[in-house]
Amino acid sequence: MTQHATFPPAGIPQLAWPPLFREQSYVDGVWTAGRTQDSFPVTDPANGAVLGKVARLGSEDAQDAVTAAQAAFSHWSGLLPQDRSRILRRWYDLMLEHKEDLAQIMTAEQGKPISESRGEIDYAAAFFEFYAEEARRPNIEGVTSHLPDAEVEVWREPVGVAALVTPWNFPSAMLTRKAGAALAAGCTVVAHPSGETPFSALALAELGEQAGLPKGVFNVVTGDAAEIVGAWMKDTRVRAVSFTGSTEIGRLLYSQGADTIKRLVLELGGHAPFIVFEDADMERAVAEGIKAKFATSGQDCLGANRFLIARDCYDTFCAGFTKATQALTVGAGIDDPDIGPLMNENAVVKQEEQIRDALDKGARLLCGGKRHAKGPLFFEPTVLADVPADARIMHEETFGPVAAIATFDTEEEVIARANDTEYGLVAYVHSQDPRRIYRASRALQFGMVAVNRTKVTGAPIPFGGVKQSGLGREGSRLGLEAFTDVKYVCRDWA
Repeated sequence: MTQHATFPPAGIPQLAWPPLFREQSYVDGVWTAGRTQDSFPVTDPANGAVLGKVARLGSEDAQDAVTAAQAAFSHWSGLLPQDRSRILRRWYDLMLEHKEDLAQIMTAEQGKPISESRGEIDYAAAFFEFYAEEARRPNIEGVTSHLPDAEVEVWREPVGVAALVTPWNFPSAMLTRKAGAALAAGCTVVAHPSGETPFSALALAELGEQAGLPKGVFNVVTGDAAEIVGAWMKDTRVRAVSFTGSTEIGRLLYSQGADTIKRLVLELGGHAPFIVFEDADMERAVAEGIKAKFATSGQDCLGANRFLIARDCYDTFCAGFTKATQALTVGAGIDDPDIGPLMNENAVVKQEEQIRDALDKGARLLCGGKRHAKGPLFFEPTVLADVPADARIMHEETFGPVAAIATFDTEEEVIARANDTEYGLVAYVHSQDPRRIYRASRALQFGMVAVNRTKVTGAPIPFGGVKQSGLGREGSRLGLEAFTDVKYVCRDWA
């Protein structure tokens, strides 16, 4: 029997539609606590309150989800494209209809300011809208034959069961970006959300059921990541895996996928440079720098990590950026501050360690630098100047509200320094010289380059990095490629 949590749980206001709050996994169209009937708590990072207890499924349950997805694959992939499209479009409509509830759930479990959560729901829903349209346009390509009396076609067909593994920092958008593409292509899905933010994924499963997804097409399995994802990596029925998370775990999955030759999409870590040339609009550079650093409380793979500022405008930028940083508000996400809590204690410790290391090596602290009085997981927005190249923060992803600023003298120097990293997700450039913008955009070894702005993401664009920031692309029509196989057909009517 389907059960709902006692409502409202601590930390979440009364929802307009209580069934969105789910504590069980969703497998083969059924809400389940799995074989063991075990669970684990999920807490609000703003105050430590337990929001609820979520089902802890194991490896056998994970295999059951694959069995359900495999059984559903023939029917789902055989539907007319417009039928899959209608379901995705209905899912999009339902997300917008329940936007406020979804945002409240996200802020409670993730901690981000409520306005950012509302924005993420819009962003997340857009992937269902986009792929609802793409689902209607399966590409069968006619090719000029190289053989006499032969007709040649190239088809794209769904690969089968796709495993989606999503992080805690964007718990809705990372799931819809992957699931929208996989489902539009005709794949069925097994998904594992972060144990720190499972409620957003389970709410989406509830809406997917309401949208008309047949049983087994979309499954959400909560529990220990190593056990669940480990089972999927060994399972030959799982043909594609899409993962967003750390480069360290990405390397592990890359290795594990080799035995069964899985199709992989890996969206991994970043270490974004934010480059400001002397001819930049300084007021705009400061404003965009604040966005690039402090959105999602700095917990974003696209977050600016290294601010590299031309010497001629260095003091001006530092002064303006510090003043803007000091004006940022800190508090619980439900109060809609600029900066919410960090996700866990390890994240806070990382900020402290990187700051201490930078200061020990000669950096200057311009503001912040310690935990905030709001609570144990809150951290002051921090600015470090004159950060030396050998400081940890100049090589490690920070994932928090700490900005590291250094100066440069020449264009060649700053490009070399920006590229001196194993990461290659996004780079930010501020300049008003079109030739310099072109040169920098070509020379920077990153999958995405943002020029004189911060926001670049969206459903129609190919999101992804180079080097050890990942493999493949998500979003856009390119996002379908990982979930389809190419079939070549050569036909003679004789």
